[in-house]
Amino acid sequence: MRRLAVSLAMAAVTVAASSCGYHTVGHNVALPQNVRTIAVPGFVSHSPTFRVEQVMTDAVVREFNTRTQFHVIHEAKPDADAVLKGTVLSATASPLAYDSKTGRAASVLVTVSMQVTLTDREGKVLFQNPSYLFHEQYELSRELSSFFEEDSSAMDRLSRDFARTLVANILEGY
Repeated sequence: MRRLAVSLAMAAVTVAASSCGYHTVGHNVALPQNVRTIAVPGFVSHSPTFRVEQVMTDAVVREFNTRTQFHVIHEAKPDADAVLKGTVLSATASPLAYDSKTGRAASVLVTVSMQVTLTDREGKVLFQNPSYLFHEQYELSRELSSFFEEDSSAMDRLSRDFARTLVANILEGY
């Protein structure tokens, strides 16, 4: 009986020691444990697209607040443990398909290129990605009154997708 208990204990230790390292997403936070407050000042935009930096910043703040226990502030204050800075490098809208009857665009592809850097209080880079690229497609309505609604909805979907990806990458250390 004692041999069986020792054998089972050894088997358990062997299995635990040889585990593959997989884990549930969001539970293996790659940031240092001293990071509790993250400042996310408004992103900078090098694009003429109206409010794109604001939409992207808001989505990232919302995602951090939803998925993490970090305290998120909107300004780069000295008491923040880390600062996430982002830059919209470009934001474009290009026709994807045309209506054969009218020759007008029927669908549009929105593309946003971003770079982000997360640094700690001392300026050490904790996470950096210089080349995020996100796309979202939307159909153009034949009614002019709904055109702007579709454009902003596409940008909202794109910003949420970007924010989910960014926060996951930061948490998982990719």
